[in-house]
Amino acid sequence: MINDPVADLLTRIRNAVRAEHEVVEAPFSSFKASILDVFVRQGYLVGYDVKDVRPGVKALSIRLKYYRGRPAFVMLNRASKLGRRVYAGVRSMPYVRAGLGVAVLSTSKGVLSDKEARQLGVGGEVVCHVC
Repeated sequence: MINDPVADLLTRIRNAVRAEHEVVEAPFSSFKASILDVFVRQGYLVGYDVKDVRPGVKALSIRLKYYRGRPAFVMLNRASKLGRRVYAGVRSMPYVRAGLGVAVLSTSKGVLSDKEARQLGVGGEVVCHVC
């Protein structure tokens, strides 16, 4: 049983990058898929596919991105945890590594990057940081 599915997803991606895998699989959820959409839009992943493992059970097949043999990201951290939720308003939005990285937020407009949330003028829960 997994207590924090988002932390599990991020850990699977980090471990696969350290092992230099091209593809990693994780259990499917629509929230995790929307987080991966942000990673793809920001250029940290090549993409992902949703595949049926068996009837009623889906999995995410995530294609990792490398540039000259090095991963596209250096840091991938969970910001908001089960015991301590982290929220940010429009004015208190975090800048990851002075704007070089991306904070992924769960907002009322969906899961967005910090730049997209600033443009839309919404705040929300800071899910993770990637750089």
